[in-house]
Amino acid sequence: MTGAFGAVWRDVIVTSSVLACEVAKVICAFTVLAFNGSLTKLCKDWSLLRALTFSGLPAAIYALQNSLLQISYKNLDSLTFSMLNQTKLFFTAFFGYMILRQKQSIQQIGALCLLIFAAVLLSIGEGTSKASRSRNPEEVLFYGIVPVLIASVLSGLASSLCQWASQVKKHSSYLMTIEMSIFGSLCLLASLSQSPDGYAMRNHGFFYGWTPLTLVPVVANALGGILVGLVTTYAGGVRKASLLRLKSGFVIVSALLVTALLQFIFDGIPPSPYCLVALPLVITSISMYQKYPYRAKKKEA
Repeated sequence: MTGAFGAVWRDVIVTSSVLACEVAKVICAFTVLAFNGSLTKLCKDWSLLRALTFSGLPAAIYALQNSLLQISYKNLDSLTFSMLNQTKLFFTAFFGYMILRQKQSIQQIGALCLLIFAAVLLSIGEGTSKASRSRNPEEVLFYGIVPVLIASVLSGLASSLCQWASQVKKHSSYLMTIEMSIFGSLCLLASLSQSPDGYAMRNHGFFYGWTPLTLVPVVANALGGILVGLVTTYAGGVRKASLLRLKSGFVIVSALLVTALLQFIFDGIPPSPYCLVALPLVITSISMYQKYPYRAKKKEA
């Protein structure tokens, strides 16, 4: 990211922001469980084997995904990052079919193809256009575009595994959030001994480069993780799923438009020609995907 938003992240140690986000998720989840009165029961029924089975693998995947997203934050402008990040919709649908056998409607398949086309257009354009970026195009490609696309693949896989655990195995979404945050943090801490981030923390401290604004995306990501868990758990009924899809589609489209506006206001960066072409494609794709869910054909009597 560049300008005002990029200044928040450019000097921050990636692992420190990811770990802070995981701690914030645990605090939020514990708070919700304490208020709804289910914390005591969940603690009594908890077992390490069950936690490792349902939360261990997704936790490791999400930890890697979060680190890749933090790297990408630093090397893409806000709008490009936000649009490329929506490719997780495609990979969520793909792994949803592979793991849960969730089918897609014809309209949804078309929307996903449109989304991938927009991502390819952005990747080619933003990775090769020197006019639209002050930094090296190769840096944008390998440290901005590639990490966010890999993160989208990982997001789709982890999301499907979480959905399997919460809907099929009835594992609490809040408890899963806590378990995954703890397991993911342990994975990150274990990697610090040999990583550049570990070296930076030992020499400059955990909160090196932090400002009050750094807390905004940390808290937002934590709250977003809680909400995703809720949607994953309670989107089982057809009517509930339809309502959630429409709301989430509206939120995503609105967020993309607001991101474009804020980027122009605060960073002074107008959308590149590639973004201007890709933005309506992404918005159309998301709207189509949310509006035309798959409906199983009723069997004739």
